[in-house]
Amino acid sequence: MIKSSSEIQLDPADRMILELLQQDGRLSNVEVARRVNLSPPATHARIKRLEEEGYLKRYTAILDREKAGFDLLCFISVALQLHQMQQVQRFREIVREMPEVLECYHVTGEYDYLLKVALHNRKDLERFVVDHLTPMPGVARIHTSLVLTEVKTTTALPMR
Repeated sequence: MIKSSSEIQLDPADRMILELLQQDGRLSNVEVARRVNLSPPATHARIKRLEEEGYLKRYTAILDREKAGFDLLCFISVALQLHQMQQVQRFREIVREMPEVLECYHVTGEYDYLLKVALHNRKDLERFVVDHLTPMPGVARIHTSLVLTEVKTTTALPMR
């Protein structure tokens, strides 16, 4: 496995700190220090460095999608008619402004983009596809897959 230059800079203590914070971003500095077996000031300095170097992008709360009323999770593949930079940029700008879109990826294959979308129900899906995606300039094809069961969901990267 090829390691990136940024990955090589992480020592075991850094990796453990990142693993702990991925599991629970609300851990106190003292608790992280205890688990990593470092002093609190040394741990604080490492966390600050990891933030400054961009390893830690942000701290956030992860909501239960269904309890929040979003019963439908979909993956929507979108193919563009043309791949002119202006059209691609416009598509990306519009998608970034859509609160229903949790994630958007530019992908290879039959479709150009893969969207992960959270919606309240089937009617919400119809509105989203018919009123928002279909009329977007440059959209050629749309394919929607509904999630039946979430088998694994995580935001944590393997730090081992």
